[in-house]
Order: sequence, then structure tokens, then C-alpha cells
Amino acid sequence: MHIPDGFVGPGTAAITYVASAGMVALGARKTRQELGERQVPLMGVMAAFIFAAQMINFKVAGGTSGHLLGAALAAILLGPWSGSLVITAVLMVQALVFQDGGIMALGANVFNMAVVGIWVAWFTYQALQRLLPDEKWFWARAFVAAWLSVVIASAAASLELAFSGVSPLGVVLPAMVGVHVLIGIGEGLITGAVLVFIRASHKELLAPYALGGGEA
Repeated sequence: MHIPDGFVGPGTAAITYVASAGMVALGARKTRQELGERQVPLMGVMAAFIFAAQMINFKVAGGTSGHLLGAALAAILLGPWSGSLVITAVLMVQALVFQDGGIMALGANVFNMAVVGIWVAWFTYQALQRLLPDEKWFWARAFVAAWLSVVIASAAASLELAFSGVSPLGVVLPAMVGVHVLIGIGEGLITGAVLVFIRASHKELLAPYALGGGEA
């Protein structure tokens, strides 16, 4: 989903840079207000884990491959504001050091993954928690939130590519979303597995809102 340079027009790049910068600035302020002893080391560990996990690709279909986005994992463990900062930091390192995603397209990539991906995952998880509050649905809530975050983020990337004149929306949208519907399954499985493992081994790392049934 990392958009390289040359695929995003100047107008789209400018708009997404401004939107992403605004959300990151707000996220930094919110995180400073809410920062606790639990949050600081967990943010660092989460950034390192997501960075490493994104380096591992898995085959999807037709020669395409996918990798973990990590938006749902970060949002559920850290909350949306801190999670957004973590994904932004990962994307900046990838773009500036490893040339994975373009510098001009960095605003779009941050917007798609650290803003759209994070907030779709967060709102989806919260909605499912109200509908399925029992802790036995913990894995299912995480899976659906992760899957949908990938699909909607890919749709946002499709819109940016279409607005930039790279490909007609009727071509790029079904192509991108179709592939990421499959990638999202892998995302959901990995996210669910990691969160279930954390719940079983280090439940204290999970924030109270991550569990149903009113449990901390």
C-alpha cells in the first residue's frame, strides 16, 4: 500500500500532507496529555514490532503480496492518538531510510495508514465492542477491525491515485480493494493472534477499553 513518488499529483500530495500533519500534531498533543508509564515503553516496542513485521511479505494471489499494516494492533493496544504516532514514525523511517514509499507521497501514505487505517480500526473495534461486549468475542472484534482498516485504507489510496490521474477510479478502486480484501484476511489473523497472545501472557498491557465485559 506504500505509494511511491511519481504516483501522487502535487495537489493530492499537498492536501494529504496538510491533513496528515494536522492529525499528527493533534495526536502528539493528545498523547502528551494521556501519556502514562505503561504507554511510553509500549509505544517503542509496538513501533519496532510493526516495522519488523512490515518487512515480511506473504503471497496473496496473481503474483501479488501483502504485509502487516498494524493499524488495528496499534489502535487497540495504544488508543488511536498514540497508535497514529507509532504508524507515522514507522512510515517516516521506511521512506527516509529505506526508500519504501516516496517522500512526496509520504503525506498520502501517512494519511492512508496512520490516519484512515487507525481510525477505521478504532471505530470498528469500539462499535463491535458495544455489539459483542463479551470477552469471548475479543479475537473476532480484532480480526474485523484489522480487516476493515486495510480495505478502507486501500480505498483511500485508490482515490488519491485516481485524483492524481494515475488510473481511472473504475479501474484502480476494484483492483486495489480486491487485492486488499485478501491481504486484510492475513492482517486480521496476525492482529488477532498477537492480541490473543498478549491477553494470555501479559494481560496488563491491554488497556481497559480493549476488553469486553468491563474487565481491565
